[in-house]
Amino acid sequence: MESQDIRNAISGILVVDKPVGLTSHDVVEIIRRGTGIRRAGHTGTLDPRASGVLVVLVGPAVRLSEFVSASDKRYQAILRLGSATDTFDAEGRFTHQPSAPVNVTEEQFEEVLKRFIGEIEQTPPPYSAVKVHGRKAYEMAREGEEVILEPRKIQVHHLEVLEWALPEVVIDVHCSSGTYVRSLANDVGVALGCGAYLVGLRRTKSGRFSLREAVPLRKIQEAFTAGNWAQFLIPAAEALAEWPAVELNPDDVEEVKHGHRVKAAADAQPGLVRGVSMAGELIAIMDLAAAEDGSPEWQPKKVFFS
Repeated sequence: MESQDIRNAISGILVVDKPVGLTSHDVVEIIRRGTGIRRAGHTGTLDPRASGVLVVLVGPAVRLSEFVSASDKRYQAILRLGSATDTFDAEGRFTHQPSAPVNVTEEQFEEVLKRFIGEIEQTPPPYSAVKVHGRKAYEMAREGEEVILEPRKIQVHHLEVLEWALPEVVIDVHCSSGTYVRSLANDVGVALGCGAYLVGLRRTKSGRFSLREAVPLRKIQEAFTAGNWAQFLIPAAEALAEWPAVELNPDDVEEVKHGHRVKAAADAQPGLVRGVSMAGELIAIMDLAAAEDGSPEWQPKKVFFS
């Protein structure tokens, strides 16, 4: 059993393949208990009925959450055409049921899908965790209260039909963080005029992490018992691997750890970067600033080690 001091020093990412039936919070609690590390959190909720990539930050890496949570997501979604529910998924009560077989061709479906690609406005489902005047929407909906949610702008990068087997269709969805695939399913059904709801969802990618890196939760739990779970821990810096990196020498590392600016190259470009040690350890998120004499400097925005 690791000492508390050693556990407190552990920082990184566990990319979990979440099974159906558990909430995202359930998975985080399992990881907290298994690692003995209380500081842990996920970077984007997956509904209990959904499976797939759940990125869990452990230790000081939790401070990356605001950056990692904003990353794009990718899903394989199963839509059932011809019906609609009040929750927009299979958990809900039917609000529309077919009186005849679905009469939609694959070509018609693909034409409608195109309307949902790009920047669009989407209204979250009434049964969601979005808060209305301090209360969760799903709590209000369950009590029979009318839930009015404001539409929000999202970005849908790509939609593609993977399998066509009426009344069900499997689609690939690449979208911005904050997109509700349940709402997308419902909206597509409305646009088709026949109704649709979500019957299956698997997240295939979250930010830069895909199912290739994801480890089944069962396997991680076995590793907790065996005491070798750290083999699955990915360095925190990997979460932002697509960001530009600035290597900091040992003196710079000490300055940045204390929140002090360090010199930037004359040709440094504006924007957030990773400040990493010569050993590749993530030290800070930094932004370009100007010194009093106008020369460029890196200003630490968030420091991960002190």
